[in-house]
Parts: sequence; structure tokens; C-alpha cells
Amino acid sequence: MKPNFQTASRVERVRYEIRGALARRARELEQQGHDILKLNIGNPGEFGLRTPETMRRAVVRNLQYSEAYGPQTGIFPAREAVAMQYQARGLTDTRFDQVFIGNGVSELVDLVLRSLLEPDDEVLVPAPDYPLWTAAVVLNGGKAVHYPCRVQQQWIPDLDEVRARISPRTRALVVINPNNPTGAVYPEETLQGLADLAAEHDLILFSDEIYDAICYDEARFIPMAPLATDTLCVSFGGLSKVYRACGWRVGWAVFTGALERAHDYLLAVEKLAALRLSANVPGQWAVQTALGGYQSIADLVARGGRLHDSRQAIIDAVANSRFLELVKPMGAMYAFPSVRSEQIPDFDDHRFAAELLEQKHILIVPGSSFNISDRNHFRVTLLPEAEQLEAAFGRIEDLLEELADTPERASLTG
Repeated sequence: MKPNFQTASRVERVRYEIRGALARRARELEQQGHDILKLNIGNPGEFGLRTPETMRRAVVRNLQYSEAYGPQTGIFPAREAVAMQYQARGLTDTRFDQVFIGNGVSELVDLVLRSLLEPDDEVLVPAPDYPLWTAAVVLNGGKAVHYPCRVQQQWIPDLDEVRARISPRTRALVVINPNNPTGAVYPEETLQGLADLAAEHDLILFSDEIYDAICYDEARFIPMAPLATDTLCVSFGGLSKVYRACGWRVGWAVFTGALERAHDYLLAVEKLAALRLSANVPGQWAVQTALGGYQSIADLVARGGRLHDSRQAIIDAVANSRFLELVKPMGAMYAFPSVRSEQIPDFDDHRFAAELLEQKHILIVPGSSFNISDRNHFRVTLLPEAEQLEAAFGRIEDLLEELADTPERASLTG
């Protein structure tokens, strides 16, 4: 019998369990007729959160101009609209040619890392992280060095711990703010400290800001670019989350700061962008309307809004739980609860997620999927209605009760 076809070894080192084995099992259960509550992905359209009507009209009006390939860096109106947003953030000299449009932030992350890394170059990535960042570093031949963001510090990074992980091989520092998966929103002091570290060690700063307008209560989003003028800063945003247009696959990367030293690097990014010809053109026609129009996300995150109420439902459920703890998420669209070790000492997040799916038909993401060693966390999205989340956390509490009563079940790895 012939051997199986070879798989690239670097793919074996990649983790993306958000859409991994548990999600595949959820599809099997659906095919058997079960209703699965999918709390694993921040996918607004799945929960009835629609793209604004003005954006849909902008795409329809411009379909006749969308049938040819677009420029590899994006169409001018979209790039100019993003540049104007950065001008409003205080970077008054930002020009459209500092903006690259891609098929979502995910594609742009790959392009900027592929244009930068030599084998074994290091990139500082937060832990927990959105695992795309670690995966993209690995797939492009680099080494992801994780700096811890600890629950005891409200998931905010400690600058001394970041500094301690910088080596002669370090090329870049990744910041995710507002944070996925924890919901942390970083204070200006921390952001300035990270920017200063990057400048001191001549690192490119990659700032993932896809949730920039999703902040709750007193939290305030502070963009990195105005703080990072002494090194190259690449800031990422897009239509997926704030504008609820995930399927349109429109993201952008904005290059600011030490541009005089980045000429060759930007040409390399553009060369790779040209290899894939162009990003999705129809969706790009919505960027100008999105950024310049009414910001309906503010209604969703304000007190009484859909996302605010769903977040509060999780906060209340955890507060009433015998087993769960939570650092209150201040941004993004996720909560990252943990299970009290004194209640279930041998809790295993993967085993719990598997049992929750099989028994309660709820799909979550184990916390260790986000490149941390702790196995007592899990991530859920805030997108369902508050009533759905209340019911879901009732079922979560029921399963935790069962595990507490039969400790051997909690420790079996899934």
C-alpha cells in the first residue's frame, strides 16, 4: 500500500482550534439533527447583526466597477477613507499610499510577516493571543516568542516581561488591542511603554485594532500609531467586526512612523500583494461609506445596546456561579472566564469543551487554544442575545456541577 501524501511539517506546528476538531464535531451533530449554540467565533451575521444598509447600497451601486481586478494595494476611495481616519486620529500627514487593502486582516498579517521574516527570526506575540498571529509567524519561518498577559494583572501586559523576551533575533512586537480573547482594553501608559520598547530595540510594531470601536462602559480605545512615531508601526483594521461584514473580507494595514526606513519593506509587501492580483473589489466600495457614515456600533456597545446587554448577561452569570471567575471584558466581543481551581482542581479545558458540546450542545473554545499553558479558561462570544447566553451559562453551570461531583471526569484530557 502506498504511503500517505506528505504534509508540511510547519503546518503540524500550527494551532487554530477555533475552527478545529470541536467545530468539525459540531457540524456532525448538526447533521444528526441537533441545534448547536456556536459560541466559538465572533461572527456577527450568524446572530442577526446585519451590515449597515448604507454599506450594502454602496456595494450594489458600484458593482459595475467591480468586475475587473483592482489595484494590488486597494482602490483609491477605500485607501483615502482609511488615511482620513488616521488623519483624524492626529496623524495629519497620513496619505492614501500608506494604506494597503487586503482580503481581511488575516491576509495582511501573512503578507507583512512574509515580507519581513528570515528563518528563525523572532516575533513577540501576546499570550493569550489570537492564534492567527502565532500561526502566521510559524508558517513564515519565524519563531513566536510569547509574552504573558496575566489574569492577575487584568490581562494587561507587563512591560518588564516583554523587555525580558527581546533578543538579537527579535524583529517585531505584536499588540492586540482591544484584545481577543480576553476583552482587555490597554491603558495609554501601557501602549506608550510598548511603543517605546519597540523604538528602543528597533522593532516593527504590529498593532491589531480590528475591534477599535467596540469598548464598554468607561473603557477608551487609544490607537497605537500616534504613540509610535520613532519606529515603523503597522496598524490593522477592517469591516468584519465593527461593521458586521465578516464575509466581505475587507481589511487594511496602515504604515506610519519611520517610513523613511521602510521603503524597501513596503515594496516587498506590495510585491506579495501583486502576486494575489487584488483584494475583493466589491466590498472595498463600502469602506468610505462605513468610515464616513453613522457609527451604529456605538448603539450596540452603549448601556442598553445588544452587545452591552449580552456582555452583562455573562458578567451576571459568572457572578452567580459557584465555579467561574471572570475579568470583566472591556472591549471586543468575547469573554474569557476561568474555572476556580479550588472547586475543580483537575479541570481540563479541552475535556470540558468536548463534554459541553456532546451533552449540552454548546460550542466554546478551550483557553489553552490561545497559546497559554493554563487549562482552566475558555472563550465565548458575546454575540447571541442576552437570554440565549443566560440559558447557555445555566447549562455550563450544570455540567460544572457534574464534573465537581465526579472529579475523575474533569481531569481526562480530550
